Amino acid sequence: MFESPPVFTVPVAGDAPFPVRRIYCVGRNYRAHALEMGADPDREEPFFFMKPADAIIASGSAIAYPPRTSDYQHEIELVVAIGKAGHDVSVEDADALVYGYAVGLDMTRRDLQLAARKAGRPWDMGKGFYQSAPCGEIRCKTEAGSLAHAAIRLTVNDKVRQASDLSLLIWSVPELIAELTSYGELLPGDLIYTGTPEGRRPSRPRRPSGRDDRGSCRPRPRHSPLSRWMRTLT
Repeated sequence: MFESPPVFTVPVAGDAPFPVRRIYCVGRNYRAHALEMGADPDREEPFFFMKPADAIIASGSAIAYPPRTSDYQHEIELVVAIGKAGHDVSVEDADALVYGYAVGLDMTRRDLQLAARKAGRPWDMGKGFYQSAPCGEIRCKTEAGSLAHAAIRLTVNDKVRQASDLSLLIWSVPELIAELTSYGELLPGDLIYTGTPEGRRPSRPRRPSGRDDRGSCRPRPRHSPLSRWMRTLT
């Protein structure tokens, strides 16, 4: 028999690492991003897709540019870490399930995703692949507080690529938790990537000397934006 697969974890500020069970992602949860993707957010109920646990990769790690794509894009997102089990939870009670928050990237093979969408097929090869969910350090809810109104921003080489506010989420964190638990139970170890604002663009690989190596990216979703978010709470 083969060895048991490793448990993938996310660092936690001041606590033991967070073992990842499942990764839920929300599609088109900012109006401006939905529009840039050619969708009508005013008519769309929340929908979800998933990534495997081995999509998690620590902030600052070098990741190989994935095969079968020429359009590898970043999407910055608020990540919600679930620390308590819940099934069919109300919006009012949803916050009790939250352990903490982090900043993450939903890395996407956009060309594969759009081809699958056009054909009416699942997005798995465009979204749910190895190292496609870089995640920064989790801050416990008791430290981070509510993030209903907070800035979110992505910079690449000191240039702002994506910038918005969490108040512009079409479906709030409590609403997303209530919706997900209506399908089945959320459990400790689950992560929810809550959707990305507008401005997604291709990520360019760093080219090494070898011709056959497609290079690598070094995404760094860090916990520092959470400090800025906490200062901008209203």
